[in-house]
Amino acid sequence: MQTGIALFLATLLSVHPIWAGAQAAEVTGSATLHTEASARGVLAGAQLVLPAQATGGVLYAGPLKDAPAVAQARKVPVVLFLHGSSGLGPKAIAEWQQWLGSLGIASLAPDSFALADRVTYKSPVSKAVYERIHALRSSEIGLGLAALQNLPWADTRRLVLAGTSEGAVAVARHGGSEFIGRMIFSWSCEDNYFVESPQTAVLPGQPVLNVISAADPFFSSANAWLGNPLAQGHCAKAFKDHPDAGVLLLPGAPHTVLNARAARQAVRGFLLDLFGP
Repeated sequence: MQTGIALFLATLLSVHPIWAGAQAAEVTGSATLHTEASARGVLAGAQLVLPAQATGGVLYAGPLKDAPAVAQARKVPVVLFLHGSSGLGPKAIAEWQQWLGSLGIASLAPDSFALADRVTYKSPVSKAVYERIHALRSSEIGLGLAALQNLPWADTRRLVLAGTSEGAVAVARHGGSEFIGRMIFSWSCEDNYFVESPQTAVLPGQPVLNVISAADPFFSSANAWLGNPLAQGHCAKAFKDHPDAGVLLLPGAPHTVLNARAARQAVRGFLLDLFGP
């Protein structure tokens, strides 16, 4: 058994030289396609924040399945948010969603881990594994959109798609016109260990905001196994022909940048400009 493991790791290093000197690959779980049951769970357990304008009373923060009935309330703009590889556990996501709620903006964050035995990983792993996860995350955009079409408080003319890290790849790759803007947090839209190719597909002219640490531990040159010596560590090259795209680099910031003061300032301006009064 030990000989087999040694041969397996040697093969990984020969096929993926960026892993030389990096931590050992770690993958658990096997599922990367949503079932009917998990698709329901993705939404039932989705983290929802409804601003007071939508509830007609006080802000609601909790799972979509427990949301109050607000059929007569005012429609509000919505951010559909795709979490990173840690799921909805990090408190930064809940804090960011509640901050959006204070601006009168609803947010819905589907729960990708509703899928039983969902693949999880400790980077770096093979690009094939990552791409199976990216396909799974892309499917959750459709699930979220379908749900929003039937929620009485959702203004479907004012939807923005956002995501962080693993979730941001799906956001950048989505080619649909259902959203009036995108926010890509902690993803660089570049060739690196995380993708076979970036496949950025934001429609020309669609406003987009990319916010990332200037020394992101995964997607900048600060990562010894990034796999791209020419990487810039942000999405500026991908959006060079997009007049309504902006990139914000945060010096000294960690991987999760949602609640950095400068990030919130940029997000507030971006969303309020898109959504209007």
